[in-house]
Amino acid sequence: MVGWNLRRLRVAKALSQEALGLLAGLEPSYIGRIERGRENTTIETLEGLADVLGAPLAAFFVIPEPGSEMPAGLRPGRKSTR
Repeated sequence: MVGWNLRRLRVAKALSQEALGLLAGLEPSYIGRIERGRENTTIETLEGLADVLGAPLAAFFVIPEPGSEMPAGLRPGRKSTR
């Protein structure tokens, strides 16, 4: 649930895992592991991520609707500078 919501919030802000990691002072691979549910994290870490994402801490604990798929990721590759 936490990972699903982290990805939902991150994608809504159009941030890559790398960008979110840099802004939050965390390794991008750690962000990915949280999103995949392979890493447990602390409330303090979630508070930092919530601050960067401009979301309340409670947003990480929203229960997805039954049958909901993981939010789609960002388009791969670099963003256009145009």
